[in-house]
Amino acid sequence: MKARTLFAAVLVVVFAGSYAFPGKGDTTGPRRIVAVGGTVTEILHALGAEDRIIAVDSTSRYPDSVRGLPNVGYKRTLSAEPIVALAPDMVIAEADSGPPSALSQLRGAGVNVTLVPVEPTRAGVAARIRAVARAVGLSAEGDTLADRVDSEFAAALAAVGAGPRPRVLFLLSVARGGLLAAGRDTAADSIIALAGGENAVQGYDGYKPLTAEALLAQVPDVLLLSEEGLRLVGGTAGLFAQPNLSAVPSSKRPRVVAMDGLLLLGFGPRAGQAVRQLADALDGASVRTQR
Repeated sequence: MKARTLFAAVLVVVFAGSYAFPGKGDTTGPRRIVAVGGTVTEILHALGAEDRIIAVDSTSRYPDSVRGLPNVGYKRTLSAEPIVALAPDMVIAEADSGPPSALSQLRGAGVNVTLVPVEPTRAGVAARIRAVARAVGLSAEGDTLADRVDSEFAAALAAVGAGPRPRVLFLLSVARGGLLAAGRDTAADSIIALAGGENAVQGYDGYKPLTAEALLAQVPDVLLLSEEGLRLVGGTAGLFAQPNLSAVPSSKRPRVVAMDGLLLLGFGPRAGQAVRQLADALDGASVRTQR
């Protein structure tokens, strides 16, 4: 039954692809795109290609207009059949999307799957923009956008103060209220450094569960979370009620800063804005902070 369903969906893709209507000024680019990864979706919007998107993944939350589109689930746990059934002519996904078996099934069904690089650096932002633009036949527009975003990024970096670098701990909320602390080689580590901070975790790469012992050994100056993550733990009060944070004396509690998750960690067209906003927060300037 599963094989029959996938075969039928393949026929839909072939039939729909035969009648794709090219857009104005572009006779070769894909017209029915499934965007996987919030930054991919944001780049397509910035390129003026949002009208080509027929579905997104669960990390695609910006702009608001894409939230009403069909959702294919989390980018790392994709299933091929629901995507093929949408009759896309391209899936554009961030390089860490998967699982590989689902991507192989999509390719086997005749869907063009394009993976774009994920590198949380200034150069990586421009490379990702250009990769998405090439995939949809908008290379010239991609160059223009990448140059503009890079100029904004450079201006944001130039504005970062040269004072003491506060120690910042980024916390990722996971299922059942758990908290993971970001180490090296993460988007959080990169954005903290770019904004003039120092990652409080230097002993490992990636994410690991936060322990009370490690936190108490050297309390950071700032706890950084996504706005959604802070909501998941019940706000600032709920955060400091967590078992691994409740032992911190109230007099030593770090300042809590919450930012939009995609803005903070997406390294997309708004990367310069993210650097500025976080740098302001670390300097104690006007920003959306939680106490």
